[in-house]
Amino acid sequence: MTRGTRDETETAVRGAAGATGATAAAREAPYGAPRGTTALSTAGLPGWLSPVVEAAQTVTPAQLSRFLPPEDGRGRQSAVLVLFGEGPRGPELLLMERAGTLRSHPGQPSFPGGALDPQDGDPQTTGPLRAALREAEEETGLDPRGVQLFGVLPRLYIPVSEFVVTPVLGWWRAPSPVGVVDPAETARVFTVPVADLADPGHRVMTVHPSGHLGPGFTVESALVWGFTAGVIDRILHFAGWEREWDRSRQVPLDWRA
Repeated sequence: MTRGTRDETETAVRGAAGATGATAAAREAPYGAPRGTTALSTAGLPGWLSPVVEAAQTVTPAQLSRFLPPEDGRGRQSAVLVLFGEGPRGPELLLMERAGTLRSHPGQPSFPGGALDPQDGDPQTTGPLRAALREAEEETGLDPRGVQLFGVLPRLYIPVSEFVVTPVLGWWRAPSPVGVVDPAETARVFTVPVADLADPGHRVMTVHPSGHLGPGFTVESALVWGFTAGVIDRILHFAGWEREWDRSRQVPLDWRA
C-alpha cells in the first residue's frame, strides 16, 4: 500500500467520529481508579472512538457472530481486552501471539484475555472487566491503571474451547511498556494500526480444514483469524471503517488450527 493510501485510511479512521468527541457516558467514573477496581466511562475519549462506543451500545449478538453462548448456560466464562491506542500512524489495537506449545489455540494471534477467576467477581457485572485487565497484565505486562474501559460487546461463544467470551473495550489513555511476560504462554506482543486492518490488501478469507470460512488479516508478519479476526471485522464494519475488499482471496489454515 502506498503512503498516500495509508494517509487517506488513517484520516478516515480519525474522521469517522466527527469533531464532537465521544457520545455521552452511560456510566461515568474518574480515570485512574486504583488497581483492581473497574468502571465503564466514555468521558474524555478521543473523537475517533465515538463510532465504537455507539456500536457497543447498539449492536446485537447475532450481528457479531453466529456462534452465541448456549442457552443452557454451558461454557466457561472468559473475557478479552480489545485495547485501542494511539500510535505513530494513528489508532491501533494491541494483540499478542499465543505460544506454539499451548494446547488451546497454539500460535494464534489474539487479544489478551482468558477465563474468569473467582476473585474477578460476578460474571454478569464487573467480573469480565476485572478478568480482561488482569489477564492483559499477566500476559503482556500492561499497567491496567493506564486503561480506561468504555464498553463491552455482547458475549460470544468459541465452540472448539467452549469459552463464553465477553469482549471488553478499552482506551489506552496512558500507554505502558508491554512485552512477553511468560514465554510458555505468549510468543510476542505487538500493536497493529487500524489503517492496516482496514486496508483491503491485508484482508483475506481463511479456510478451516472443516470447511468453515472466516475473515482474516495479514498484518505484522502474522495471520489474524478465528475469534479475534471476527471481532475486528465486526468493529471495522459497525464503526464505518471497513473498506471494500476481495472476499475471494482465500488462505487455508493449518490442520492443527
